Amino acid sequence: MTGLPVPGVALAETTTATTTPANTDQGGQGEDFGKSTPVGFVVLILFFVAVAFLIRSMTKHLKRVPASFDPPDEPTPKTGE
Repeated sequence: MTGLPVPGVALAETTTATTTPANTDQGGQGEDFGKSTPVGFVVLILFFVAVAFLIRSMTKHLKRVPASFDPPDEPTPKTGE
C-alpha cells in the first residue's frame, strides 16, 4: 500500500532557504520590541483584582473548615447503679 500517508510520520522535504536583503526581520528585535500597550496594563490590573477576590473568598472558606473531621465523641451512657 504505497502512496498512503502514515499518521504521525512527517516527511522532510529538502529546501534551501535564502536570505534576501528585503528580509530585515531581526527576530522580534525591531522598533517596538519590549513595549506594551495600555490595554495590556488594564488586563494585568484586572488579573490582580481577580486574584485578590479569590484569595479573600478562599480565606472565608478556610475559616469555616472544622479543626477535625473525626466524628464527635459520644458520651458514655450512665447506668442506674
